[in-house]
Amino acid sequence: MRRMLTYFFAALTLCWATLAQAAIAPALLQPLAGDDPDARVEAVARIAATGSPDARKLLQALLDEELMATPAGQLLIVHDGQAVDAATGQAVALPDGADGVVVNNRLRGAAEAALSGLALLAPAREQRLAAAQALQARDVDPAQAPLLRQALARETDADIQGILRQLVATADLQSGDPVRRKAAVMALADSGTPALRPQLQAILARNPDDTYIETDAALRTAAATTLAAIERRATRNDIVANLFYGVSLGSVLLLAALGLAITFGLMGIINMAHGELLMIGAYTTYVVQSLFRQYLPGALDWYLAAALPAGFVVAFAVGVLLERSVIRWLYGRPLETLLATWGISLVLMQAVRTVFGAQNVEVANPAWMSGGVTVLGSLVLPWNRIAIIVFAVLVVGAVWLVLNRTRLGLFVRAVMQNRRMADCVGVPTGRIDMLTFGLGSGIAGLGGVALSQLGNVGPDLGQSYIVDSFMVVVLGGVGQLAGTVIGALGLGEINKFLEPLAGAVMAKICILVVIIIFIQRRPQGLFALKGRSVE
Repeated sequence: MRRMLTYFFAALTLCWATLAQAAIAPALLQPLAGDDPDARVEAVARIAATGSPDARKLLQALLDEELMATPAGQLLIVHDGQAVDAATGQAVALPDGADGVVVNNRLRGAAEAALSGLALLAPAREQRLAAAQALQARDVDPAQAPLLRQALARETDADIQGILRQLVATADLQSGDPVRRKAAVMALADSGTPALRPQLQAILARNPDDTYIETDAALRTAAATTLAAIERRATRNDIVANLFYGVSLGSVLLLAALGLAITFGLMGIINMAHGELLMIGAYTTYVVQSLFRQYLPGALDWYLAAALPAGFVVAFAVGVLLERSVIRWLYGRPLETLLATWGISLVLMQAVRTVFGAQNVEVANPAWMSGGVTVLGSLVLPWNRIAIIVFAVLVVGAVWLVLNRTRLGLFVRAVMQNRRMADCVGVPTGRIDMLTFGLGSGIAGLGGVALSQLGNVGPDLGQSYIVDSFMVVVLGGVGQLAGTVIGALGLGEINKFLEPLAGAVMAKICILVVIIIFIQRRPQGLFALKGRSVE
């Protein structure tokens, strides 16, 4: 038994020594010590394809300019004055005449790409996924195909496997083997990646004499089929993207117009300062975020939970102040109301400039609203816009409940339908006017909180939405909550589908012309008031 153990440990020691001496084959290292740039780049890809930790160390040493070559062609990794043979991994004395391997931009790029490819073999799934996505975002070198195939053979995660298959096919697309190129073209048919169009179009390119550059007819046919599939998928993604962003824009318009639907639709007040109430909600969000950063940095991701009620309360208070001080004296005088509220809007903008400055301020998204969800392979839906869509639905539901299921809503509807009769039965009409205008202003403040999550906040924020808000209310029908919802979503969808065709400015002009023509034919909007409300 003792003799058998002795033989076993001797064989194990021999195997270990053999592995230590064969860290990287010298034939793979030899081109790095030469002057041929193509051979050096190819050598980097071949070294990376081994997938060994020694390959990672060698490539990192190449990037760190710690790789040296002796006159005899031996490669050494030199760190802190200590030299290690790159082929065997053994420490050696640094010989005279050793010179550093020159790393140009091309070789550096190849080494960086090779290191990214080696991360595909990492044990952690997140690291492998990040490496695959990084390679997907850059041009794939055909020399990386062996390493990509090795990673694909070892991969068990379905998401990473899909990316690796696309990367392998993209690398093979530049191969000199027609059979492999055809297989790659057919494999890319389901990728839907628009970045592949130039390569596929190159296969279908013609010479000046109208002959095809690519002589393989089967390859051309496969390229045409794949290109058509990519175009179909791109068209589908564009349609879905326009639908989503149309709903998103409609939700923003709805939040901006919902308060106006109350102050203008129910009360008949032309409030030109409504956009500034949106601005107040956005700046309230900025103040709350600043307070959280200073006093509650650990809970910064939840500042929106405090900003929402704060934005509503501040805008509600400003609206009540405006109604009690100015607007209450102007009921039934629309022209004076328009001029007065326009002047108020200028005062509010200048007040904000005085307090916060004329420059825009940044309101950062919480971590849970950053990024997005990927659908249909390449379409990314941002979380902040998804959150605003959900928020708009909740706000509309809350407003409907207030107007239709509460005592305040009953009084509001009674006063707006027949003020004198409501006053006769004891409804405090003056107080209801104040609360109604405050409610509309508070909803505008909530809209400002939502708008702050889509971009920077500035004194002119409200001016971008006041005209659109009036268009939504007039199109939907004055005093109709359902009409406001449908009008906002309809305008959002139409705008997003027109923008790619006519441009942003022309799209808005077309929408305005359509609304003018529609109002000429149907002045009451999409939904007309019925009963006593008509009076």
